[in-house]
Amino acid sequence: METRQIDAYLRRLGAGRPARPTLDALRELHLRHLRTVPFENLSVHLGEEIVLERERLLGKVVDARRGGFCYELNGLFGALLSALGYEVTLLAARVYGDGGALGIPYDHLALLVRTVDAGDWLADVGFGAHSHGPLEFGERGEQKDPGGVFRIAEAGPDAAGAGGGHDPARAADLDVLCDGKPVYRLEPRPRVLGDFVSGAWWHSTSPRSHFLKAPVCSRLTEDGGRITLSGRRLTTTAADGGREARELAADEEVLAAYRDLFGIHLDRVPSPPGR
Repeated sequence: METRQIDAYLRRLGAGRPARPTLDALRELHLRHLRTVPFENLSVHLGEEIVLERERLLGKVVDARRGGFCYELNGLFGALLSALGYEVTLLAARVYGDGGALGIPYDHLALLVRTVDAGDWLADVGFGAHSHGPLEFGERGEQKDPGGVFRIAEAGPDAAGAGGGHDPARAADLDVLCDGKPVYRLEPRPRVLGDFVSGAWWHSTSPRSHFLKAPVCSRLTEDGGRITLSGRRLTTTAADGGREARELAADEEVLAAYRDLFGIHLDRVPSPPGR
């Protein structure tokens, strides 16, 4: 990533360039990313192709001031962190669904980030409602965060009997839990961004993908709450969990919400594919 691109990205986040790749700097960048770059699947509902290439992602997230889903947001954030001197590893994960079933391979992308002063941390700015800060990767106890109480634990075997156990020749998969509930299962093997193309394609095209059900745009608010526009339903969640929701009837209201609440300027309301 070139110097001008780094600077433009940091301006997008409202952040200065860290002097060193420290944990404190990572925490600040992580939180600013969640507040300024929304988690959104609007490309799926606008007929836009998802391209997992750095220049295209910079054009979308930085130049066009859009958001994206995990592959885009964590993929680009990982590139920024690498450019700032962090050692970054892309990790694949499978998200837990209804009944505890695991999703597809390459279901999710998360980041393992090594700092110069505090070891390894799990960073994730592409999951929507999740931890506000990075999680200590080697810690197996509870980690309190404004987004909940998180824990990283060695996973048991999956439905095929793979991925768990204590085989010293192979690192076990890891479950990330929030408030005692499994969120996703991480695979320890390093990946590259191109590995996730199949997952992005599936989530963008499969009738079974929840991303096709409705346009979603969501970001963390300054007070630790969250604001989400799902279809035409606008939900504001306070830091204490209190919620207010209302339906936006007119297209003009929906477009104004995207513009004023998320900084996204659209010329038409996104709609599910095929409608």
